[in-house]
This record gives sequence, structure tokens and C-alpha cells, in this order.
Amino acid sequence: MSTTIESHAATNPAAQPRHAEQRLLFQPTRVGRFQLPHRIVMAPLTRSRARQPGNVPWALNACYYQQRASAALIISEATQISMQGQGYAWTPGIHSREQVEGWRLVTDALHEAGGRIVLQMWHVGRISHPSLQPDGMPPVAPSPIRPEGMAFIENDKGEGELAPFVTPRALQPEEMPYLVRQYERAARNAIKAGFDGVEVHAANGYLLDQFLCTGTNRRTDAYGGPVENRARLLLEVVDAVTKVWDSDAVGVRLSPMATANDIRDDDPLNTFTHVTRELNARKLAYLHVVNPAMPALESKTPPSAAALQMLQRIREVWHGPLMLAGGFDAETAEQWLREGRADLIAIGRKFIANPDLPQRLRAHAPLNADDRTTYYGGGEKGYTDYPSLAQERGQAPKACVDESWR
Repeated sequence: MSTTIESHAATNPAAQPRHAEQRLLFQPTRVGRFQLPHRIVMAPLTRSRARQPGNVPWALNACYYQQRASAALIISEATQISMQGQGYAWTPGIHSREQVEGWRLVTDALHEAGGRIVLQMWHVGRISHPSLQPDGMPPVAPSPIRPEGMAFIENDKGEGELAPFVTPRALQPEEMPYLVRQYERAARNAIKAGFDGVEVHAANGYLLDQFLCTGTNRRTDAYGGPVENRARLLLEVVDAVTKVWDSDAVGVRLSPMATANDIRDDDPLNTFTHVTRELNARKLAYLHVVNPAMPALESKTPPSAAALQMLQRIREVWHGPLMLAGGFDAETAEQWLREGRADLIAIGRKFIANPDLPQRLRAHAPLNADDRTTYYGGGEKGYTDYPSLAQERGQAPKACVDESWR
């Protein structure tokens, strides 16, 4: 997709839109196989509400996603590809028959409401805890380097609590093909579960990001050292997934310059230029990037020169639709689209309390405040009980009436 005409047209202040229909944020666009009605994507949001035992999506999750069907595209909450891939209590998987059936309930409900959803495939690597791992084994990683911070686990009382991370076990070279097959199996299960596409999660300090970054990858074999080796596992995963799904239904998420989950890289510009160039050659549906300028947008200060350089380099190297996530409101989203920095804007936390976020932004309506104490775990409170604008105005009944979802 080209944004040249759109971005150049935006340089004239007199051409700035005054009505929702004129705003680029609300213009339709083509992304891979998806014809999207506007540019507002629901970013992946971990909410830790899968049914137990078994980390199975269920009726409550179906209600939650159906309520948010007006997003141009929904990227599902991060979903573990295997038991080994889990890093947080009560998050859903895509590796058992029950999980596939549970996700089918979700996708059917969403499609009934006219929505589109891709599955974000997740392996957390070292960001886990033995209590979440099969047989209490240590988590796996590129190298045995313990992360700073705490894991979110379930205690003996069935409650969530924090526990220190442990030193992970380094994956052996002979394990890599099996790991790739876990992603391939997840991609096949996503078809059975009714998803419209898949996204490979290679961001935020999780396993594939751990292989990419020098701070977590000290290997000396074919998966460590120069960036060509550190990117090998991600590219093997993407190549396996695109044998299951056509490439026009596959996206990848990256987080250059991020520090989440104790991740760092000595030369992120070089690392992510190489990764982006390799992904570009695979003609994927989109590239999803956690915005390096997010802290500046959130604090309403100018982005750093390094963040702008990273964004410019990615834009130069990546020739397909580019999605940016992090720190956006309606005004900055519109500005960045018109400046040609992105083609799609992914918004996360604002979708928690505003299931109809695109309508609210289109109408310049007030946004509901979210309750941070209900982000993770629990039931309907802070999950499916936030009203839409139409419900607030008495123009629509409560969505997903409880009894019909039980």
C-alpha cells in the first residue's frame, strides 16, 4: 500500500479534514486479504480470563470480543502456542482441542457482528515461572539469563500473585525444529478455530524477541552472534506459518527499542533494519510495530532522534501496510497517518473501557475511564460491563445478555 499521495496531500494545512468522513483515520483501506472499513485496529490485550482448567476461551470471552467488533481488525490477546509457551496465569492457548473449540465460539460471535480477527501466536520464553510450565520445569530461552521482575502466577488458593523470575534453560539446537512446529500447529489450529489470519508475536521481550536481541541471546551456534543468526528462528517460524496460511493473512509484531521484560539490544537500528528487510521479502499482510516514540506521545513531548530514525528506517525498508501501536489518541493517530508514518493505528487500553471506540472517536464523544484493578483476572466486572455510546444514550440494550452466553 502506498501512502505517498495521502501524506503529501496532508502537508497543506488548508486540506486538513473537518468532518469524520474526511479524516484519514476513518477511510477504508486494503491490508493483505482484508478490506478494512477504517484504520483503527484493536491491539492485543492480555486480560487473563480464560476458563479453568485448561486455559480455554469461553462464552465470556466471546461476549467481550463481539462487543468490540467495530474495530477495523482485532488482534487477539496473546495466545500461547504450547504449554511451554505460557507465562501468565489464566491466559488462553491454541494447542488443545478444547481451546480450539473455545476460540471457535469467540470467532463465530465476532463474525456474526461483522468483525474480523487474527490470532496472535505467543511463546513467552524466559518470561514465565516453573509453576506455569509442564512438570514444573524451568522456562526456556536463547541463553540462561534470568530476567529482572516478577511472574504473574496462580497460587495454591487459586488467586493471582507475583513470584520472582527464575534462570531459564537454554534451548538446544535440536529443539528448534520442534519449536517451529509448535507455531505451525498453532497456525493450523487457528484455521480450525475460525480466525481470519494470524500474527506472529516477536515483540515485548518474549521468546522470538529474546532471540533477536543481544541482551538475551549469547549463543555461539547458528541461532546466535550476528543478526543473520539471531533472526533465524523468527524467519523459520514465519516461513512455516506462511505454508499454512497465505502470506496475505499473516502479520508480525516487532518492538524495536523497547525495554519491556528486561529486553535490550546493542544495535537496534541494525537489528531491526535486517529483520524488517527480511520480512518485507515475504510479502506479509502487515508489519505491526510497537511505536518507539510511545513514551513521547504519552508525555506529549517531542520524540527522540533515535526513535524517529528507527521509524523512518522501518518505513523505508518495509513496503507493505505498516501498523503502529502505542500512545495514540485520535489527533495524533490522524496526524501520523497523514504524515505517512503509518497506514494503520493499533489502540489497546482505550478499547478496554470503550467497546465501540471507533464510533466514539468518529463522534468526538467522551471516553469511559478504565478500571486498572480489573485488567487481569476476574469475570464480567471491568471486562464486558463497559457501556457503548448507544447504551449510554438509551438507544441500545445491553450487549451479550448474560444468560445467553452461559
